[in-house]
Amino acid sequence: MDPQDTATARRRRKTALAIFTLVQATAAVFFVTDSAADLSGAAVGLHTVAEAVIAVGLTLGSVFGIIELRRTHSELRSHEDALAVASGAMSDIIAAQFDAWRLSPAEREIGMLALKGFDIAEIAAMRGAAQGTVRAQMTSIYAKSGTSGRHQFAAYFVEDLLAGGLHPPPARPDQAAE
Repeated sequence: MDPQDTATARRRRKTALAIFTLVQATAAVFFVTDSAADLSGAAVGLHTVAEAVIAVGLTLGSVFGIIELRRTHSELRSHEDALAVASGAMSDIIAAQFDAWRLSPAEREIGMLALKGFDIAEIAAMRGAAQGTVRAQMTSIYAKSGTSGRHQFAAYFVEDLLAGGLHPPPARPDQAAE
């Protein structure tokens, strides 16, 4: 999903929640005021007391709902921030490994597009290059990375995530002597 669409959907949800919360709070104020007026009258019956209890319940529900909504929103924002940090860390890890493998700028771009899931034809179209050129550069990336193909190349980076950390993998032994 496009980030712009996500932001628009998020704004719409927040607006809808704000409207519903305002309607609920307005109803709570109305019913509490109505119940207070009824209770100040001479004839207070079971119906009037029930209305007052329900009005208080509606008010408490509105207050607790607003508090919980704010807490959930704050928690969501924290998770989004953590995801942004992790995403940036992953990009740093990939860049560091590309440095260790000494990928050319073109190989770096193609490698990143491959990691994002684009196929050879899509990468060639995006770069305005022939598919054979992209295929040759992917072969060079696999050779430099010590991987045998696209899946192993992608798995190289996912493995660090599954192992519980984002730590730059060591350079290959044949590169350590250089």
